[in-house]
Amino acid sequence: MTRQTYLTFARLLAQVLDRSIPLPGTDFRIGLDPLIGLIPGFGDAVASLAGSMILFLAAQLQVPKIVLIRMSVNIALNGVIGSVPLFGDLFSLWFQSNVRNVALLERHAAAMGHASTFWDWAFVVGLFAGIIGLFAGVVAGALWLLHSIGHAVR
Repeated sequence: MTRQTYLTFARLLAQVLDRSIPLPGTDFRIGLDPLIGLIPGFGDAVASLAGSMILFLAAQLQVPKIVLIRMSVNIALNGVIGSVPLFGDLFSLWFQSNVRNVALLERHAAAMGHASTFWDWAFVVGLFAGIIGLFAGVVAGALWLLHSIGHAVR
């Protein structure tokens, strides 16, 4: 397959997953990703798996590893937050991880041979810092809740 074929397929996949269905009376479009995500249990996993095809295509085009990480984080965010009932589906409508990943792919595929940008690294480092902070907050909240329940039971 040629580079152009990979890019065309990635664009088509992102279009179907994130922007294939126009909402009447608006300029907004939704795709199959948030609709599949409405299926309890495995919908978000299926949507993330479909979106991972764009990541696979990016790897075939040999984009920088930091960009692959950034794309993976977009997929993970969409999948994890998307698993929250209703809010996650609204997030998926807004975030459109597949369109974001195709934009990253196109930018870096066009600039092959160039190093990843400062903003790619800043995004990944900032996101990991945010995830660590969120994890620490969840652990602190769980400990507080357990402590409060322990005092209420006594």
